[in-house]
Amino acid sequence: MDPEQLRSLLEQVRCGAVDVDAALERMRHMPFEDLGFAKVDHHRALRHGMPEVIFAKGKTPEQVCEIAARLLEKSRNMLITRTDPPIAARVLERFPQAEHFPLSGALRVWGDRTIYGKGTIAVISAGTSDIPVAEEAQVTAQVMGNEVEAIYDIGVAGIHRLMSNRERLMAARVVVVCAGMEGALPSVVGGLVSCPVIAVPTSVGYGASFHGLAALLAMLNSCASNVTVVNIDNGFGAGYVASLINRL
Repeated sequence: MDPEQLRSLLEQVRCGAVDVDAALERMRHMPFEDLGFAKVDHHRALRHGMPEVIFAKGKTPEQVCEIAARLLEKSRNMLITRTDPPIAARVLERFPQAEHFPLSGALRVWGDRTIYGKGTIAVISAGTSDIPVAEEAQVTAQVMGNEVEAIYDIGVAGIHRLMSNRERLMAARVVVVCAGMEGALPSVVGGLVSCPVIAVPTSVGYGASFHGLAALLAMLNSCASNVTVVNIDNGFGAGYVASLINRL
């Protein structure tokens, strides 16, 4: 239940369209609903503006579907991250209105497409191999109510590709940069734009990249003052924070 739904329910109680007992029944699972294997947080949208997100990794298809069903009883939007093919197939079978993004494993129901953000979020990837993480950030930011522009494969190995997109980056209110290897791209972007830059190290790279650790350390040591960093491969976290910034 989000703030608008709660306000509408209270207005209906005030004018007598819904009696108190009926309102209590609709609110009985606030602030959370205990499913035994999960406690579904129905208050999340009231606190953060976005329903609880399902992290599918480590869960069974049945558990993911049951949590999704309970969330969709209270919200028109639902996001699942890090699905594998069996989980995605089961969710799509039960919720045919859902969209699946195989590269990132993200899956969403996007019924309410109201735009809450005050500007555009740019999500960029250094290379094609970084697209799965960038896609997770893009899908997250979109379902949270933002205009998102995705720009892929503009890493520093071909700096002219980045510079040709400079105007698009300058127009963004927040930029999410996903990069592996040595993780240099966020610093370069941070030097070009005046908005917050959220750097996402990816686990892409050869042996000495240490599965994203080299990129993470490089980003943490960025000399661009407007760069902040999330965890390795955490496109969801970057998209979420970018959305919160874009609402301010």
